[in-house]
Amino acid sequence: MAVETQISSSTAPTRSKLSLKGSSKLVAEFFEYSINSILFQRGIYPPEDFQVVKKYGLNMLITIDDEVKAYIRRIMLQLNKWIGGSKISKLVVAIISQDTAEVVERWQFDIEVFGKTSTPGDTTSITTDKTKSMDQIQIEIQAIIRQITASVTFLPVLQGRHTFNVLVYADNDAQVPSEWIDSDPKDVQNAEQVKLRSFSTSSHKVEALVAYRLGTN
Repeated sequence: MAVETQISSSTAPTRSKLSLKGSSKLVAEFFEYSINSILFQRGIYPPEDFQVVKKYGLNMLITIDDEVKAYIRRIMLQLNKWIGGSKISKLVVAIISQDTAEVVERWQFDIEVFGKTSTPGDTTSITTDKTKSMDQIQIEIQAIIRQITASVTFLPVLQGRHTFNVLVYADNDAQVPSEWIDSDPKDVQNAEQVKLRSFSTSSHKVEALVAYRLGTN
């Protein structure tokens, strides 16, 4: 089930096994910063609508536009619940031309929950005993963020006005807020694809790719 919503710290040991709750929070936070990075790098909003913050050992850009901030905040509130409940498998950021309504880019993040069973409502079935340091996880996240930053070197220049939608592939039994609606997959027609890096914790693995259309006008 794909649904979308539309727009009109404490110190821990360096090496430890993240709890499912802690891992879920980390994954949701990664999505928040990734969405902001995509919006900036792809020029969906002007540079003056962003401010620099330090995150993952990098200088990151986040929106200061009140409407966009509120939209992303709503997404994050719901994502925290769905990821913590192992209710989603994929998040998509679709870049859409406002002039033609065509999807010109599709950033896809696949989410795997280690040890997830098919038992309805099971949110604790994590059986992996892998342990990875926070430093290792941060290095992997840095690699993905750097690829998003470098995307301007291989993605077509976006001409004209564009907007974005966020889609979440949620389980059929997930509780969906009224402001989220059923959505088509927002595929890019005749797309080229570039696979990005991945990162993992003891509970989750996130893999990323971007699909785009050559000759975007």
